[in-house]
Amino acid sequence: MKLFATRCLPVVAFSLLLAACQTAQHATEVPTDELVSSFRQLDLELADGKLAEAESRIKALEPSATGDTRLEQYQRQLADAWMQRGQAALEQGDLDSATKALSHARSLMPQAPALSAGLDGAIDKAREAAEARAEASRRAAEAAAAAAKQNAQQLEQARQLREAAARQASAAQAQAQVAHAPKPPRALTPLVEMPMLDRDDNENLRRLLDGVAADMVAHDCAVQIQVREAKDYPWVAALLSARAKKLDPGFKTHYSQALKPDEVPRLVLSPRR
Repeated sequence: MKLFATRCLPVVAFSLLLAACQTAQHATEVPTDELVSSFRQLDLELADGKLAEAESRIKALEPSATGDTRLEQYQRQLADAWMQRGQAALEQGDLDSATKALSHARSLMPQAPALSAGLDGAIDKAREAAEARAEASRRAAEAAAAAAKQNAQQLEQARQLREAAARQASAAQAQAQVAHAPKPPRALTPLVEMPMLDRDDNENLRRLLDGVAADMVAHDCAVQIQVREAKDYPWVAALLSARAKKLDPGFKTHYSQALKPDEVPRLVLSPRR
């Protein structure tokens, strides 16, 4: 029995020594930093340009990492990244994206307004330039529209003038055709009384004979001159011949005389055709 105890003693001693070493090892281990993995993930997101994800992670860390200088460092890095993205968007003329990026940078570093002042001023100038270009384009478009309207009005006026000129020309042509068209002969009055011959009213006699001469020429008539006295025949014949020659110089008159003392003087027209 004593021999067994003597043999087991080294084994027990070794076990006690090993347990003591393990206890000492656990006592000297450094506690793990719970934020290290989150900050490592932030490094990866910043490196990959995943700025929105990195910003969400920082906001999630703020309650547990208040006062941690590493959090402020990452905030500044992320703000710088947003500033760089905003500058790139501004260079490409994307003012909306540049403004949004600037807003992200400001929210991360509200205590450092000077950090974003340069980009803010550049965005303002770019916006003013864009507004100026838009205003110039608007004015140019208005001017072009006004010029087009004026041109259309001028074309319409020219068209109306052409149409008016065409109507006038057509009316003038129609009038000319009517003027040169042969006029239908007036209806023949075969029996024309001359009571003014008895009254020696030569003015009305001449006016009456104007119409009789026109009928003579138009209908190629021979005329019988019925008078009370023979002396009246040559007077009436001379008046008729003068008027017929005036209407048609080549017209050949044909008269005959009839004395009827008891009747009103008259002319009897008979067409020769």
